[in-house]
Amino acid sequence: MPAGDLDEVTEAVLGHVARISAFPVDRLRADQPLIDELGFDSLMLTDLFTSLKRQWPRWRFDESAADRPTAGRIAALIATGSADAADAAVPVQRDGHDGAAHAEDAHGDGAPPQAPAAPAAAPLPEEHTRIECFPEVAAHGERIATFDRTGLRNPYFLVHEGGMTDTTVIDGRELLSFSGYNYLGMATHPQVNEAAKRAIDACGTSASASRLLSGSRPLHLELEAELADLLGCEAAVTLANGHATNVTVIGHLVGPGDLVIHDSLAHDSILQGCKLSGATRRPFPHNDAAALDAVLGQVRHQYRRVLVVIEGVYSMDGDIADLPALIEVKHRHGALLMIDEAHSIGTIGATGRGVGEHFGIDRPAVDLWSGTLSKALASCGGYVAGRREVVEYLRYTVPGFVYSAGMTPADTAASLTALRLLRAEPQRVARLAENAALFVRLARAAGVDIGDSHDTPVVPCIVGDSLKTLRLAEALFQRGISVNPILYPAVPEEMARLRFFITADHTPEQIRDAVAALEQELGRLAAADAGDPADAGEAPDPADAPDPADAARAA
Repeated sequence: MPAGDLDEVTEAVLGHVARISAFPVDRLRADQPLIDELGFDSLMLTDLFTSLKRQWPRWRFDESAADRPTAGRIAALIATGSADAADAAVPVQRDGHDGAAHAEDAHGDGAPPQAPAAPAAAPLPEEHTRIECFPEVAAHGERIATFDRTGLRNPYFLVHEGGMTDTTVIDGRELLSFSGYNYLGMATHPQVNEAAKRAIDACGTSASASRLLSGSRPLHLELEAELADLLGCEAAVTLANGHATNVTVIGHLVGPGDLVIHDSLAHDSILQGCKLSGATRRPFPHNDAAALDAVLGQVRHQYRRVLVVIEGVYSMDGDIADLPALIEVKHRHGALLMIDEAHSIGTIGATGRGVGEHFGIDRPAVDLWSGTLSKALASCGGYVAGRREVVEYLRYTVPGFVYSAGMTPADTAASLTALRLLRAEPQRVARLAENAALFVRLARAAGVDIGDSHDTPVVPCIVGDSLKTLRLAEALFQRGISVNPILYPAVPEEMARLRFFITADHTPEQIRDAVAALEQELGRLAAADAGDPADAGEAPDPADAPDPADAARAA
């Protein structure tokens, strides 16, 4: 491949990198690591490789291209590995006079020449015509088959046979539960259950229409007014699904010519909203306001609107957004700020009002406060709150609200009652904070890697290997403890973990038992790695596991 061709390929690759990364192309170098220096994540790399494959269809993608990639390295792989790396050949154009002569030769009567018969089309490959043959479907099947090959139980889609509080029942067996985010115990509270039943009696099981038309009920208006008051905002609107709330609001408010810059650990709902919007998407290093400031200093002028999206409490790591510093950056660069409080509303702040209360933030400093109703607020749905004019605009225009049925009466009543209990019983928030602090203190003392979790009820146990994480989850399950493994590709392989959700209903004794079991099973894993059969002995018989109910009574 001549050097000139490689230069052209490199220039084209840099153009794609600039489009995806939001950096001006004249500030990019071919040797810059896309991940470490330009902040590319897995979705951005997928976007890049898809675009390159579209431009060079005969390039056979090599997985090595995704290993610490640079534009220069990718360009070299394309230039040496693709038959169409050079500019596509321009079809030979006949000279007009020659064409006329040929036409006369073939058709003396001046009739137009007949087009040659099209060659028979090759059959389309099944991976293009059958969903079950899509490569990604096959890859998923391979991942699931891993469970069979390891002999470990599939930890997904386990059926929990009742309400989930500090305990749960699976296959008729009661376990100590750290696998659900019923943080304040509201989802199983008798008053919440009764309110949901009364709502069904009064309004039926469905809103039966879009709220814009005939789906609004008095319960909806009460919930929205009390949510706005809880958050210190002028108004709020509720939607039937929490994930869809972020998707539809982000997708609606920004578009091509705009930039969404989000924390690198942002929830999938935020990423999907970015994709829907058509705006340029770029992550910034986790909870690093200085890095956000630096990026916006370089690229803010290129975009009409810039939306910064963060979480109040990060759902995988259990740390809290550095909100005061991020607000300063937002003001400095004329950006908008949206906070997803899915795991922070009801869990932090002296009275559970979330990250704004935790830091004592003037609420209008944040443009949009969003969250879910499925965690501390005990039902299912989402909300977004802010200035009255903004919320009113969303009520009339945001697609996920306008073109969807309203929240069910039962869900609405459940969240409304949970919100009122939150106000009436702030001791629930205090007890949750005490339990989370106890778990964190004991885990750190036991040498458990909990990352940066602090002051929140989300506590990871970072194992750093998906197979070991599965084994650890199974060992704890056999000991009567339910906790979910989070594996690659949901997190990077080196960050594979168990994720513990602490609740206000847990007792100190339950927490001590769980951390002691976790420490022992981590020790067994380490001993197995070191080849010490004595320390890596069989896990205790499930019959010897502590009874969660007994632990609760003992406390």
